Amino acid sequence: MKIVVIGGTGLIGSKLVSTLRAKGHEVLAASPDSGVNTITGEGLPAALAGAQVVVDVANSPSFEDAAVLKFFETAGKNLLAAEERAGVKHHLALSIVGTDRLPDSGYLRAKVAQEKLIKSSPVPYTILRSTQFFEFIGRIAQESSDGKSVRVSDAMFQPIVSDDVVATLAELALGAPVNGIVEVGGPERFRIGELVQRVLTARGDARQVIRDAHTPYFGAELDDQSLVPGPGARSGAKRFDTWLKESHAAK
Repeated sequence: MKIVVIGGTGLIGSKLVSTLRAKGHEVLAASPDSGVNTITGEGLPAALAGAQVVVDVANSPSFEDAAVLKFFETAGKNLLAAEERAGVKHHLALSIVGTDRLPDSGYLRAKVAQEKLIKSSPVPYTILRSTQFFEFIGRIAQESSDGKSVRVSDAMFQPIVSDDVVATLAELALGAPVNGIVEVGGPERFRIGELVQRVLTARGDARQVIRDAHTPYFGAELDDQSLVPGPGARSGAKRFDTWLKESHAAK
């Protein structure tokens, strides 16, 4: 089966390409570097020719509100139209748990717009909403730092290792479209501030973490339900402590 992975050279995309190829499928890692550009439409017809499944894991190069909205709307319209013309049977997209609960976040408003385009397209689809990746916790600290301290929300979240997200995407890509949303999260819930502190400590970073319930998370104030999956969500297997020890040992 031919599967096209849009964003196939990024963290999730490159792992997904390897996983699907190991299962014996013809997989195209599509990105601007490989001549496939969803913003301009360049290379899309050739890339999608003969494809049964398209997996979109591409991300915006900018998190600025207007830029990220333009990215997901433009890319989504071009990609879905090209898929319809090519006769693609399944569009699978990676989204974020809590996307529709945090309208104050420009990034998540853009993901809502992307999801709406997918749902309104005639191409059968599956949307996988994932919680935050373990690998993203350092980015949270970076975005929340004033140089001397890190101020973050202390809401609950249920992060997951990227490998478990990839395994779920691979399973969904090889199955029938559900024409709906599937959620996946890690096996444990934590306070955001706790894990940010543990990641910084493991890296030898002495900055103080200040936990503040009113600190925005990428533009939105959180509560304890904002970033956790609902009942019936799938669960990753790897625990945070295991990942932290492995990632620290690797460095």
